[in-house]
Amino acid sequence: QVQLVESGGGLVQPGQSLRLSCAASGSIFVITTRGWYRQAPGKQRTLVATITSRGTTNYADSVQGRFTISRANGNNTMYLQMNNLKPEDTAVYYCNAVRLGGLVSWGQGTQVTVSS
Repeated sequence: QVQLVESGGGLVQPGQSLRLSCAASGSIFVITTRGWYRQAPGKQRTLVATITSRGTTNYADSVQGRFTISRANGNNTMYLQMNNLKPEDTAVYYCNAVRLGGLVSWGQGTQVTVSS
């Protein structure tokens, strides 16, 4: 079992930056892929970025060049650095982890609001 807790969300103005964190505990050594997803009201939950155990990253086209996903293995922590935030980035952001065998764990989500 993997437990995930997101933090770092909040209210920011367009063009500003925000850094989200996701702390993992439990069976962290069997995690194969970790990622960030987001869901705006009335919309589907969509992929933001993923990172594999080998460090391979993948980004949604809408955030490519603005967001960076990274890991701190010693701290069992994943980050999402979000730069040049736009109003359309407003959503609840969820951390997830995929374990060997395909079992997916999700965090509780953290709200990011980009508004003037």
